[in-house]
Amino acid sequence: MKKLLVASILVGLTTGCSSMSSNAPAVVEKEAVYNEVMNPRQKEYPNHLGFNDLHIQAIRHMKPDTHDIHDPKLQMIVHHHCKAYEDSTMICLMFHSGMKDQDKPIGFEYIITTEQFNGLPEAEKDNWHYHLIEVPRAKATFPDLTAAEAAKILPAVNETYGKVIYFKNMDDEFPLGDPYILKVQDMPEQD
Repeated sequence: MKKLLVASILVGLTTGCSSMSSNAPAVVEKEAVYNEVMNPRQKEYPNHLGFNDLHIQAIRHMKPDTHDIHDPKLQMIVHHHCKAYEDSTMICLMFHSGMKDQDKPIGFEYIITTEQFNGLPEAEKDNWHYHLIEVPRAKATFPDLTAAEAAKILPAVNETYGKVIYFKNMDDEFPLGDPYILKVQDMPEQD
């Protein structure tokens, strides 16, 4: 009998149903607030995943081996998988090969608004790049969005600043050495 009682309580707790009456208040979850401009297809994942996705592809985001405009790493596509937050910031995990099952991030780009950038200490501003200039240089695209959705996002993205931080070299098995900031604005110019 005790096992049956414990089992029914566990079922009630996990399913929200109970044959026993309860005067406990019902828990109402707060509806998620999304930045619909920056992430029109944002969806909420369970808390153990907690990442909503806007996919951006861009070149000129890998540290080249040389300062030559023909360095192949300058042409390598870096996949940004981004989450937009209520405070108008975004964080993009960066992958050199995509976001398939076994792909691991190699860094992230932290994105802030122009107003937030203007509030930074002057010594910090050199670590950030202005997307109005860098989006065309990086040939950034939104591969999962329609042309209409991308056209709606682009003006908002253009008025943001990004800071790229790498914690892993794409060829290393594990993150080795110190993380570093990649100053995208200092990358060699290309056609």
